[in-house]
Amino acid sequence: MTRRREKAAQPVGTRRAAREFVFRVLFEADRGEMPLQAVFTRAEGIMREGDDTFPQLGPDALAFAGQLVGGLEKSRDEIDDLLHRTIRGWTFDQMAQTDLNVLRLATYELLYTPEAHPPVIESAVRIARKFGGDDSGRFVNGVLAGLSRNLRADEGASGEPVVSEPGPDPRHED
Repeated sequence: MTRRREKAAQPVGTRRAAREFVFRVLFEADRGEMPLQAVFTRAEGIMREGDDTFPQLGPDALAFAGQLVGGLEKSRDEIDDLLHRTIRGWTFDQMAQTDLNVLRLATYELLYTPEAHPPVIESAVRIARKFGGDDSGRFVNGVLAGLSRNLRADEGASGEPVVSEPGPDPRHED
């Protein structure tokens, strides 16, 4: 007798699901040139109605997603500035929108949350692989790994991260 495998349920109350939710909101806001908070509010409503366009989130994951959206809204200029200085050989116009938004979300977490870097990077790579192109996961991993190293190496006496010179273009690393 063989066991029939059920399709695995999408994570509901996890930080990974919250990150995916926020990534989709960020992507939609950028594509539609709409305010991030307005898209988040709309997406939350769609999710609560049971639409599967956005991952279903439990209360804790939804609160975490809301914190990420609020932080991204406040820190977008600093995040983009840091990414401009970190990514060599590519402009934002040349990058896939998927990769850029995954990097924005993960960079916010690396800079402004107490979350450990490895799970943030792992989640970002998973989102990039799921929604991006063939090289998206590798590219995102390279950028974030370098950024994480720089942040750890240059953490100032105040405990605030200070980013050093950016490394090589991660798309060309072996």
